[in-house]
Amino acid sequence: MSTGNWVLPDTDDPVDGPFWQAAREKRLVVQHCAACVASYYPPRVHCPRCHGALAWNEVAGTGRVWSYVTVHPPLLPAYQPYAPYQMVLVELDDHPGLRLVGNLLQEDEGAINDTVHQPLSVGDPVRVAFRTVAEDVVLPCWIKAG
Repeated sequence: MSTGNWVLPDTDDPVDGPFWQAAREKRLVVQHCAACVASYYPPRVHCPRCHGALAWNEVAGTGRVWSYVTVHPPLLPAYQPYAPYQMVLVELDDHPGLRLVGNLLQEDEGAINDTVHQPLSVGDPVRVAFRTVAEDVVLPCWIKAG
């Protein structure tokens, strides 16, 4: 798929590289501190609460829409052909308080702008989906569940 001039993550970054590796494997992971039992996203070097070591743990990949926005121009030029599209902030079911942002899709590997006319409300259940945007970049996205 061509992404033109999209701003893509550095998938080899030492802090969040494991997140992108898991996404390429179609798994959603977050960091977890064994010392204080806290989970974190976005990735960090160490636990901000107790400064303990963090490990990557797979999560269920289900949650609820906590907030959302329909994105309209003006945008960065690379994203203008896709507008309007929906972005969601999802609170994970198995980690209350932990929220991840992503595109809302109609189906796995779907276009980011195919859900604009789909009704969406705060509290709607969603599940993780994955969308390949470059050879080494797979983005976790969300699909309405139920």
